[in-house]
Amino acid sequence: MSTTPSGAGDRLVRIGAIVFFLGALSTLVTMAPLFLGTRPLPSIAWSLCMLMGVGFLIAAAGVIRSVRAGAAKRWRGPDTGHTLP
Repeated sequence: MSTTPSGAGDRLVRIGAIVFFLGALSTLVTMAPLFLGTRPLPSIAWSLCMLMGVGFLIAAAGVIRSVRAGAAKRWRGPDTGHTLP
């Protein structure tokens, strides 16, 4: 188990990666019939391929959230009660 505290957007990045890989897997499954010469899958399978983009956006939101939290922490300065100019 990790002893480092998780950042502000770490959970979003992990969820985004999982959703992205589910979309990548569905893309491989959806494209396979085209290369194998079998009947194409229904349109719901094609719509599952969009999970790649959704996962990327979720992960990007997590990265942006982490960056903003880090910038806010640097702006506040050390825990002395004073703020940086």
